[in-house]
Amino acid sequence: MSGRIGAVAAMATENPASTMRHVLWASVIGTTVEWYDFLIYGTAAALAFNKLFFPSFDSATGTLAAFGTYAVGFAARPLGGIVFGHYGDRLGRKAMLMLTMLIMGGGTFLIGCLPTYGEVGIWAPLLLIALRFIQGIGLGGEWGGAVLMVVEHARPDRRGLYGSLVQIGFPLGVAASTGIFIPLSALPAADFLSWGWRVPFLLSVILVAVGMFVRMRLSETPAFQRVQREERLSRRPMLEVISRTPRVFFIAIGMKISEVAWVYVLTVFSIVYATTRLGLPRALILNGIIVGALCELVTLPLAGALSDRFGRKPIYLTGVALSLLSAFPIFWLLDTRDPVAVVVGLAFIMNVTHAIGFGIGASWMPELFGTRVRYTGASLGCQVSAALSGGLAPIIATALLAWAGATWPVSLYLIALGMIAAVSVAAAKETYEAAIDG
Repeated sequence: MSGRIGAVAAMATENPASTMRHVLWASVIGTTVEWYDFLIYGTAAALAFNKLFFPSFDSATGTLAAFGTYAVGFAARPLGGIVFGHYGDRLGRKAMLMLTMLIMGGGTFLIGCLPTYGEVGIWAPLLLIALRFIQGIGLGGEWGGAVLMVVEHARPDRRGLYGSLVQIGFPLGVAASTGIFIPLSALPAADFLSWGWRVPFLLSVILVAVGMFVRMRLSETPAFQRVQREERLSRRPMLEVISRTPRVFFIAIGMKISEVAWVYVLTVFSIVYATTRLGLPRALILNGIIVGALCELVTLPLAGALSDRFGRKPIYLTGVALSLLSAFPIFWLLDTRDPVAVVVGLAFIMNVTHAIGFGIGASWMPELFGTRVRYTGASLGCQVSAALSGGLAPIIATALLAWAGATWPVSLYLIALGMIAAVSVAAAKETYEAAIDG
């Protein structure tokens, strides 16, 4: 313990409070912009893309096709993690953060400029898929750099809290990306399908400019500078992760597989289910998602702070257990069609199934890997999990609903993912008191 106290004192001397505050603000603003860019696609896919880019299909098939292009972004995320993780471990964290923001912002803006199927035929969905792939590459490289920028600057006894603060970029991105569609969805259907859906994508260019400005002033992390100074950089980070720490790599994937699926079932699939099957107004579901996202602004740092005090594992396992218990109640609440039950249910379940694990994962995932390969290891663990569960979850849930005509298979699917997460978390090592500067 005395070694840990000494490390805290040394870190406090190297990184004054003003530096830490700037790193936090820059990371939160940057991740908010990145998540906004990535998430507006899901809402647009649920509300408009089936009609605009896949009009020759019936409603259910068109929705599946729209979600298929949505999943392309998740499939690209591991590739982004590999590419930017490699160069982030070789050249540094800051440069990759700048580049990924440009890639993400450019892809998002261009989606807003796309012609529809009625204007250019098959080229419309093909271009949509290509730009969604670019978005996925950008986000796949961005997340690891953003959390490492904070965790590697943070005091050892505050890594959980500071890492979780980076994650509030996600609920802010959810609130912004969902909230902007509320007034737009009130437009006449013809106007919304003609130009209204484009507005959130075109506004991205302003947000990216802000994010680039604040990130330009960041300094490289002390942990990376130390490895670079001592000439201990990894030549092939991905190969090193897979060959030397395969068990840790698969544990990292399994840890997130439930939490990632839950948030996209709640923020994407629930919109389709509630509006098409239950006949609920779109604004009601969007409001529930926004309330849940705003509540996560409290739940995320609370989970991170508790993990600094009691350890990552017990708090994370609590979130997994609550996820297992929520698999059936979420649909019972939606099926009531009661506005209060729907909004409160969505908000509460989003926080217990997603926020707890998401908040702790920002520190625990990087702590599992050494500095030489931390960008690659943390990015791949997160992004492979996102590709396996996050991108496929709305598709699988929609297909299960169409097959059974009921939501019970979706609940069983969520329970299965929760069991995988529980086993992975139980097998993971506790790291909240470990040094990460090696």
